[in-house]
Amino acid sequence: MAQKKQQVYPIELTGGLAKPDIESKEFHRTKCTRYIAYLAIFALFETMVILVCLITLMRIKSPKFQLRAVSIEHLNYSSNTTSPFFNMRFNAKIAVKNSNFGHFKFKNGTITLTYRGDPVGDASISKARARARSTKKMNVTVDVYSDHVLSKSKLAKDLKSGYLMLTSQGKLRGKVNLMKMVKRRRYAHMNCTIIINLVRKFIQDLKCI
Repeated sequence: MAQKKQQVYPIELTGGLAKPDIESKEFHRTKCTRYIAYLAIFALFETMVILVCLITLMRIKSPKFQLRAVSIEHLNYSSNTTSPFFNMRFNAKIAVKNSNFGHFKFKNGTITLTYRGDPVGDASISKARARARSTKKMNVTVDVYSDHVLSKSKLAKDLKSGYLMLTSQGKLRGKVNLMKMVKRRRYAHMNCTIIINLVRKFIQDLKCI
């Protein structure tokens, strides 16, 4: 018997990749895209945090300038209607509170004490520096006299009441220096009310705004 010839079929080659290879490539592409998205979100978050910090740091406020405490020495007064007067010495503790992240360097200044708008005493403040986020404390002495008070009748009435109200005002000019790069001119204002108990010779009340 003649042997049957086996028919040979040629193998057709295709240029495509096997299905598992395609799925693996798609998986890696998806994974890379996900990582890039995570990095972009993280970078955006970090940028927002930095911006918030910079805005907070760059928000420069005016320092506060206040009387902290006052004691009285050598108090003399007369409520005589014809020639009322008072004189005394103030020993005052003042403070410059700087809440900024840079130091506040201020020039020489003056504190003025007034009675009903008339000057009765003043004190000089020497130039200094309040460090960042801190309070600069100083002591001053003020001699207070009623020589320049114009309304003698009101003065006599107030002295008879046993209480005397004075106002303390002042202004410090200076600059806030932030990270040695940013300098902003700022003013520290003082506006305090002092009520003196004449009989007991001490400060009855002290308020600053």
